[in-house]
Amino acid sequence: MKTCFSILFLLFVTSCFGQTSFLKDASLKLSKALIKKDTVTLKQLLHKNVSYGHSSGWVETKQEVLNDLVSGKLTYNKIANEDVKWIVDKDWASARTTTTVNVVVDGNTLDLKLHVLEVWLKTNRGWQLIARQSTKI
Repeated sequence: MKTCFSILFLLFVTSCFGQTSFLKDASLKLSKALIKKDTVTLKQLLHKNVSYGHSSGWVETKQEVLNDLVSGKLTYNKIANEDVKWIVDKDWASARTTTTVNVVVDGNTLDLKLHVLEVWLKTNRGWQLIARQSTKI
């Protein structure tokens, strides 16, 4: 009985850490894709119904995020996430971070320090960002 319980516990812990590992990877890919304007990766990582909120109150859809990167309206030069705190459930997860960003918006360079909340959904395409909201620190 002890052996059975130990195996089940090990599988549960491995599954939780494995999911967090996949999420950390997806979150890192998202930051890199935003900086590189990698629309192929962004199409995979952003859920079709994503709500991508900025600290100014501006909220974008998936298509708007992609269009604004391609057009040059937004250019991310640096995205650095610190103090990431994950909550993982079966098919959703949230991440709270302190993030520093260097971004050019409509030709204006901004250096921002933000609190960011991301909500990720596990889909048949992998983990996808369904909601993001930030606020200035």
